[in-house]
Amino acid sequence: MLLTFTSSSDMPPVCDRTHSFIWTGNRAVCSEMWLVVVSVPLLPAILLVSGRYRAKAAALCHRALAWALRLLRGRVCVRSTHAFVFSKCTHGKAHSVLETFDLYADTHPSFCISPQMGEALDDVVRRMRPSRVLELGMHCGYTSVRLLRLLPPAGRLITVELDPLTAELGEEIILVAGFNHSQFQVLTSSSAEAIPTLRSFLDLNHGTSEGLKLVLMDHDPQQYLPDLLALEREELLSPFGCSVLLMDRKQRDLREVLGHIRARPDCYSVKAELQFMTEIFYQKENTKTEGEDRM
Repeated sequence: MLLTFTSSSDMPPVCDRTHSFIWTGNRAVCSEMWLVVVSVPLLPAILLVSGRYRAKAAALCHRALAWALRLLRGRVCVRSTHAFVFSKCTHGKAHSVLETFDLYADTHPSFCISPQMGEALDDVVRRMRPSRVLELGMHCGYTSVRLLRLLPPAGRLITVELDPLTAELGEEIILVAGFNHSQFQVLTSSSAEAIPTLRSFLDLNHGTSEGLKLVLMDHDPQQYLPDLLALEREELLSPFGCSVLLMDRKQRDLREVLGHIRARPDCYSVKAELQFMTEIFYQKENTKTEGEDRM
């Protein structure tokens, strides 16, 4: 509440901040007192609920703290990587950008950059020959550049990144590598919010398009299964065959999604399990013969 005094006589008798707040905020103080009075009878119920759900509350707090720490570490890594690559690469040359990324990885430990991971990713892109690729989790833009350089001239990459700073710096790296906005689009959003909107960005039509042939998941591992189910529900995966790459920092992160995959052998299979990446393959049962001819 803001009060305006027209003369010195209107001022409260004590002019320090504490007493002024009390003088001007009687109504707020009364409201707080009423809240205390109303809350006291509810304390037993509050304590009962907190005790019953203590484990769940603790788990939620742990997940929130882990997410915050990942975001903080990720931001530091992205800033450092961006500054190094931007200043040392040859602008407009994708191969120079990737070589500079590898040079950075030689002197700075990074989970986001690995020549072995890059080569494995290249092998999948060359085998699947996708025209449209979805990337969930952008990090420093390393995988985005690797993907774009192997797409056909009319190919398109959609990358979804939750953190605005990471999205901004990653997009700048893609532009520095020589690609333009007709070849890619960065969506600053959660994957859960982005997936239902992707059909328009990928220019896909229900029943008339083959859908995505390659999806890279490198965001929150706890979102891998919900996002995979959402992609299937939205009919964004090619029924004739789609490789889904699950980036794996800790093996236990993939237990849930791999359990789901192995429980559905009619349309899913685990194609490769590497130290840093697991490739699963999606294909509808009634398209397998035709899909094999297309591959």
